[in-house]
Amino acid sequence: MRLILSLLGGIFIGLLSGLFIGWVVAPTEYVNSPMTALAQRWRDEYTVMIAAGYAVDRDLNGALERLRRLGVPNVPQYVQEITERYITNSRNVADIRLLVRLAEGFGRLTPLMQDFRSLNPETSP
Repeated sequence: MRLILSLLGGIFIGLLSGLFIGWVVAPTEYVNSPMTALAQRWRDEYTVMIAAGYAVDRDLNGALERLRRLGVPNVPQYVQEITERYITNSRNVADIRLLVRLAEGFGRLTPLMQDFRSLNPETSP
């Protein structure tokens, strides 16, 4: 009986101390982090999503404004660098095509991107 009471008392004290620490001493603080704080992986994913949007609506100014939120000084060069990195690292071909289309919209088509440009249905002969 004494063992059960000790066990229940320990659980109760542990529960109360956990709630006190979680709510009073160190509560979770939600902060709206800026886009500039994203890790490179998520910056790349965001850029691919913007490229996918550009492929649908062809709004180059909208894509430019959305990518400026990442805080990069030269957006067209940034898109070119990501596109070339995706190509050299053999990433998803569909993502590469989207990025190539966006880079081409920015006037940053390089020889490395030419093969993926010909895979786009709208640019094929």
